[in-house]
Amino acid sequence: MNILLFCGIFTIRMNNNLKTIDFDHLNSITSGDDSFKKELIGIFLEQIPVFINNMKKYFENNKLENLAREAHTAKSSVLIFGMKNCGQLLKDIQLLAENKKTTEIEPVLKEVEMELKQAKTELLDVLKDGLI
Repeated sequence: MNILLFCGIFTIRMNNNLKTIDFDHLNSITSGDDSFKKELIGIFLEQIPVFINNMKKYFENNKLENLAREAHTAKSSVLIFGMKNCGQLLKDIQLLAENKKTTEIEPVLKEVEMELKQAKTELLDVLKDGLI
């Protein structure tokens, strides 16, 4: 079921099945410009597999400085889409990598991967269903 929400002067149309994505921040920074939203979504959809692959590669190769930097970069992107939990997990990965706590990174990395894949599915559905 689709719902139409009104947030001040911004209008967002969302699918009520969204679990990972919160469009409030995206709507704010795009001033409700659907074309700009679609552009940002497209960029993020391209970034998701890159973030996942890079973080996994850096972890597997024990390149913790690179992992911390990639997690920091990914955190900025996920927060644009209101993914607060994922943002916190990425911050955790960043800090764990910076403190060389490698045994604690893998489960957090797996959770981030699941959330990013869920976000990708949700965003593709939003675009497919013409909700933006």
